Amino acid sequence: MKITADTNVLARAVLLDDPAQGAAAAKLLREATLIAVSLPCLCELVWIIRQGAKLSNDDAAATIRDLLGAANVVMNRPAVEAGLALLDAGGDFADGVIAHEGRWLGSELFVSFDRQAVALLLEQGEAAQLLA
Repeated sequence: MKITADTNVLARAVLLDDPAQGAAAAKLLREATLIAVSLPCLCELVWIIRQGAKLSNDDAAATIRDLLGAANVVMNRPAVEAGLALLDAGGDFADGVIAHEGRWLGSELFVSFDRQAVALLLEQGEAAQLLA
């Protein structure tokens, strides 16, 4: 079966915070021939891991890398890697994804009120500007 996994399915499989739902999610993910994971789903998953479960950036990055490495998982790899680059630098996964997708859509400049996001993107050689 080819599926699109909702964030709650991935979160239950990763966190196992609900034993019954965690087991059902893990079984489904093991048995699926293809698991499509959208960028919004990954952004939500990182938020849940970081804010809800209070785990580290490293834990969130490891979870995303595990998904990237799974043979039956498909996702927008360049956007995910951009998100991971910002997460690894201490920033927000979603900001990296947003900046990447903006470039892909034709943008020349990432603009934000978020000082950290702008600073980290500039450090990575991206065009970014703090809006004051």
